[in-house]
Amino acid sequence: MQDKEFGDKSAFGFITVDRISKTFPNGVMALSEFTTHIRRGEVVVVIGPSGSGKSTFLRCLNGLEDIDSGSIVVDGIVLDDNKKNRIEIRKEVGMVFQQFNLFPHMTVRDNINLAQRLVRKKTRAEATEMTMDLLRKVNITEKADAFPAQLSGGQQQRVAIARALAMMPKVMLFDEATSALDPEMIGEVLEVMKTLAGEGMTMVVVTHEMGFAREVSDRVIFMEAGKIVESGTAEHFFNHPREERTRVFLSQILT
Repeated sequence: MQDKEFGDKSAFGFITVDRISKTFPNGVMALSEFTTHIRRGEVVVVIGPSGSGKSTFLRCLNGLEDIDSGSIVVDGIVLDDNKKNRIEIRKEVGMVFQQFNLFPHMTVRDNINLAQRLVRKKTRAEATEMTMDLLRKVNITEKADAFPAQLSGGQQQRVAIARALAMMPKVMLFDEATSALDPEMIGEVLEVMKTLAGEGMTMVVVTHEMGFAREVSDRVIFMEAGKIVESGTAEHFFNHPREERTRVFLSQILT
């Protein structure tokens, strides 16, 4: 389905998603003719009921899931079967998941240094300098020498964000990054995400945090059954939704 908010203005597409479809081996169609364009510096929040294809959409954007048809272009690079293209896109697209996926046997510092040294070929000193800068950004410098098991869930997620940022990505994807956290820890992670948005980072965020969507997003996409039901600014989406399905969804989650 076409993103009505942007039509076919592909010239605006820092990320261009054109009619992608994805069906899993069990026959579940996760995405169906899904089309949208994401502009440089835009913060797009994707919401919808469970099973609507939100996480699959994110995973397709950086090649973690293959698409069956259609095309994805990220900053001029086509995401296809070309191994070099996939590697380049994964360098430029950072992703933060529900689970933190930190290496338990490594300190916070070493977790963040690792990809910088392996992929970006930095020296230990160069990587550590970047790591400490990022730990300051996410307000957790005092935990540089701690191991993941010594951290709270919110602290681990902030480390995971710092690790993704260490690759100096052009785009950050967040797949329900706060859903595994205790309520009191959600705010600290959302504050980091708000800071990134304020600095102009291009972000695509799957979340149930409607306050974040209202405050930070440039655009909200509402999905169901692998398609875009409605897309628009936060003000439009929350105050003047066009579609009845959107109104029903909002009435259920905002009560």
